[in-house]
This record gives sequence, structure tokens and C-alpha cells, in this order.
Amino acid sequence: MLVRDAMSTVVLTIGPAHTLRQAAALMSARRVGAAVVLDPDAGGIGILTERDILNAVGLGQDPDTERTHAHTTTDVVFAAPSWTLEEAARAMAHGGFRHLIVLDGGEAVGIVSVRDIIRCWAPARPQMATLH
Repeated sequence: MLVRDAMSTVVLTIGPAHTLRQAAALMSARRVGAAVVLDPDAGGIGILTERDILNAVGLGQDPDTERTHAHTTTDVVFAAPSWTLEEAARAMAHGGFRHLIVLDGGEAVGIVSVRDIIRCWAPARPQMATLH
């Protein structure tokens, strides 16, 4: 199975000036765990994850004043839609992260997460037998 088969095509794109609260609200509304941050001044595409927001709040930083640019990972590993899920899982395990931005022709076309890969690899949950 390939990344294109597992990835979410719902790509939330935000800017570097969004507050962490704004980013969290947008991520929550779209039910995604990561946002692509487009920052032409910092070299292009970065990623902000729910873990980045959690870490900032856990350190006592104010989500209403902290900007995404200060918490964005810019040293991003990108996946291609044609990668196998094994290649994506290997990249995640090697890099210690849970999301990969999927690029096709330099454009973000999706995000694949560990959860997406598990859904593809794990069999569907069996129905619990009803006890009478």
C-alpha cells in the first residue's frame, strides 16, 4: 500500500503569525493533528503539530500571544505519494515524529500520520459478540 492510499487530503495551511490558540482552534475544527505552516521568510514549508502546542502550553507559554513561527518545525522530512507505507513508517521511526507532509510537484497534497498507517495495517476491529 502507498502513502497516497493512506494520507489525509485535508491539509490545513496556516501562516507563521497565527497564535497557538488560533492554530489549535483550526486544527480542532478540521479534526487534524498537524498543520502546514507556510512561511516564505523562513524558507517555505514547516509543520506545527498538536504536540508542539501541548509542549508550549505545558511550559507555561501563553497560547494567545505565542506565534506559530516560534514552534514550527522547519527541518521537515517530506513524503511522496508513491512511497510505500513501510518507507513512511521508517522515516517516522528514524526521525522520531508522527506526521509527514506529502509533497507532489512541490505542493503539499496531504499529510500521513502514524494513525493513518496503523489503520491500513491493522485489521478492522471485530464486532463484540452479544452475550445473552
